[in-house]
Amino acid sequence: MNTFILLFECHDQQGIVAKISALIFKYGGNIITADQYSSDVTSGHFFLRIEFFLDDRRTSKETLQEKLAPIAKKFKAQCAIYQKTKRMNAGILVSEPGHCLAEILYLWKTGELAMNIPFIISNFSGHQELAKQYKIPFYFIKATKENRREDELLKIIGGKTDFLILARYMLILSKNFLSSYKKDIINVHHGFLPSFKGMNPYQQALDKGVKIIGATSHFVTEGLDEGPIIAQAVEHVSHTDNLQSLIRKGKTLEKKVLVEAVHNYIDYRIIKYRNKTIVFSL
Repeated sequence: MNTFILLFECHDQQGIVAKISALIFKYGGNIITADQYSSDVTSGHFFLRIEFFLDDRRTSKETLQEKLAPIAKKFKAQCAIYQKTKRMNAGILVSEPGHCLAEILYLWKTGELAMNIPFIISNFSGHQELAKQYKIPFYFIKATKENRREDELLKIIGGKTDFLILARYMLILSKNFLSSYKKDIINVHHGFLPSFKGMNPYQQALDKGVKIIGATSHFVTEGLDEGPIIAQAVEHVSHTDNLQSLIRKGKTLEKKVLVEAVHNYIDYRIIKYRNKTIVFSL
């Protein structure tokens, strides 16, 4: 028996769940969990995530996908089936701040983040020792704002990854990099988007006298800090806080939202829709 995950989205209409659940039953599957959401029950968009067991000695994933195709065509839907136990490959890019990297590696080592990490790329050589402790290949690329050395990054990345994690990588990836890579990239921004985009968000927050600070994980797009948001977290601050205390509090938030985003991504709980995300809860 194998566990599979079905993601399905289309214009909301009658009969979607009935058709899909009947198909899974017909071919020997057993539904474990089913989560659905409609943006509007009369004219909205419908999203579905089903996790199910399947005796693949009787019916293969490929067969079920083939049988699902007419249903998807009928509802004009986008859909995909994933094998839950097949681990994704996540490459990590990181600059000098190491708190997010350390958190990801710890949770990966303990099995809480069930994925493979084929490499760590950094423009800060000081992370090499940490990578060595976890026995992960480390590449030091002395990239700067003036010379981002993206051709070298892409050469290392090659076809080794299913997605990338920017664990506080402090350089903006260019349009050419994004179009060459073509896969999802998850970033953590040390601010509560859409407020305080770009550089020095904690200083911006301090200057504005805000009473909460936050951190945001999101997909990378060509627009700076404008990709679909996956997770956010906040903490209250007061007039007694200074820049150092905001940064200290913010580090905890950054780790939290990045791990949450990665966890949801590798568990196939995210559907991108327009410039938003549907995130089915863990």
